This record gives sequence, C-alpha cells and structure tokens, in this order.
Amino acid sequence: MTTFSPNSNCDQDVSSLAPGLKDSIDQRNSDIRSRMNLLNAERNGLEKELRQLLSRKKQTVDTLNNVRPDSDTFSPQKKIELFRNLFRGRKDVFPRRFESRKTGKSGYQPVCANEWKRGLCGKPKIRCSECPYREWVPVSDAVIEKHLRGTDERGHDFIIGVYPLLEDETCYFLAVDFDKKNFREDVKAFLQTCRIYHVPAAVERSRSGNGAHVWIFFTSPTWQS
Repeated sequence: MTTFSPNSNCDQDVSSLAPGLKDSIDQRNSDIRSRMNLLNAERNGLEKELRQLLSRKKQTVDTLNNVRPDSDTFSPQKKIELFRNLFRGRKDVFPRRFESRKTGKSGYQPVCANEWKRGLCGKPKIRCSECPYREWVPVSDAVIEKHLRGTDERGHDFIIGVYPLLEDETCYFLAVDFDKKNFREDVKAFLQTCRIYHVPAAVERSRSGNGAHVWIFFTSPTWQS
C-alpha cells in the first residue's frame, strides 16, 4: 500500500499540469465554437434553399392548376402556346425524328434549312457539325402545329424533339426516362418520392410502349446539376 505524507510534492505536480490542461480545454472550446459557427452557416444556407424550393413548388402548382381545363376547349393557337410554355428549350434549333426506309434506323437530328440542297449540303460525306453552310431552322408556331398534328404539309410524319439545355446552362424542365424491364415499379417509386416532397410530375408512356417518361416542369430557368 502506498501512502502520501503531508510533505508530498503532489500539489506541486498538479499545479505544473494546470497550464497545459487549461490550454487543452481552451483549444477544444475554440474548436467546438468554430464547428458550431460552420453548422449555423450551413443551416442558414439550407433554410434559404428550402424557402426557395417551397416558393418554386407553389409557382409550379399554380402553373399546373392554370392548365387544368379541358384542352378540347382550347383554340389551336392556345394549344400551341401551352405546349411552348411547358416544353421550353432552345429556340434557334430543334431536332426532327427520322426513320430510314432501307435500314429501319431511327433517331433525331437538327433541322437545317439547306439540307440536301445541291451545292450547299455535303451529306453524307460532310457531317452537319462540320458544314460551312449549316443553317438551323428556329422553332416557330408553325413547327409546333405540325408536331401536334403529327404530319407536315406533304402528309409526312412530323415529330420533333427539344434541346432543353439553354446557352446559359439552365433548363425549364426535367425528363426522366424509365426503360428497364421493371419500369412500372420504378415509375411508381419515383412518383411516390415526388409526392413526399410535393413535386408535381407528369407521366407518359414511351413511344415503344416498353418504358415511360416522367416530366417535371419549372416556372423559371433552373441550373443543371
């Protein structure tokens, strides 16, 4: 058994440790306060983002509520305006669907005013992206009308797409593609998440019938992420 006499040096040893212990506590206190300041700043940022999201949600809901009336009562011009308001993308160019009669290959390519014009168009030897005579056709009400009707003035199929990413790298909508075997379950799960976070979403069956697209529209241009 060890005992300490009244003349022990214990008090002296403790006092010699006090300055180091105090510095350690002060340092830890400073670290905690710095961390709390960072957390407060992060919280303030998240609260600001949350307010913006809630505001955007309200605007989106209001916009969708405004287009609820039966579309059969809309004039052709009103339908065109509604379509262009929802599917807003680049206005200077748009892609059109093609399908090869020989190979059955299909896809989309940008529409050029000089396509197949002798002396100007160098296809297929020269790609459109490398052609000096490239002249994109802009989106117009007439183009949208032909798309909604499904045919052009000659009775040929007319289906266009949209380039959603604007030149400033913002967009007005999102399109989520589901094409796996279990796409139905995936779509249901995705929509359930949208409902939880109060995000309005619209669903359509894909052209092939073997998938679906979910559309989310914004009332103002949103940065891509």
